[in-house]
Amino acid sequence: MTDLRVMVVEDDPVQACLLGLLLEGMGHKLCAVVATEVAAVAAALWARPDLIVIDERLGAGSGARALRNILGVRAVPHVVVSGNTDARNPRAGLEPWTVVLAKPFGVVGLTDAIAQARRPELLHLMNATPPLQPGTASRIACR
Repeated sequence: MTDLRVMVVEDDPVQACLLGLLLEGMGHKLCAVVATEVAAVAAALWARPDLIVIDERLGAGSGARALRNILGVRAVPHVVVSGNTDARNPRAGLEPWTVVLAKPFGVVGLTDAIAQARRPELLHLMNATPPLQPGTASRIACR
């Protein structure tokens, strides 16, 4: 996997730091680390990341809503990290190609999720499909 410019969106500073260290240890470069929905949308526009790793639930806003806004402007491979174990609606507001990585995770899970998010058929879907309405997605499994 080539080194990617990665934007991290995580409202917990310790988790953001650990995720950044993990990504840098994998050979990627951090182009932005932000903690809110509004900052995520703004940073995605100016930093132009190759990949976004975003927490599903943010203290100020929603990771899913931030992704919808970002993807409405530009297709970007992304991985949603989630501690959400609500089996009734684990992917509310996410696109069908969104890779969801359950917390806690390690290097292997993150590596697999990144590879899955960058699969050519998913990149094609992101470029060819307009964003969906909230709640219409299905789960793409990732360990």
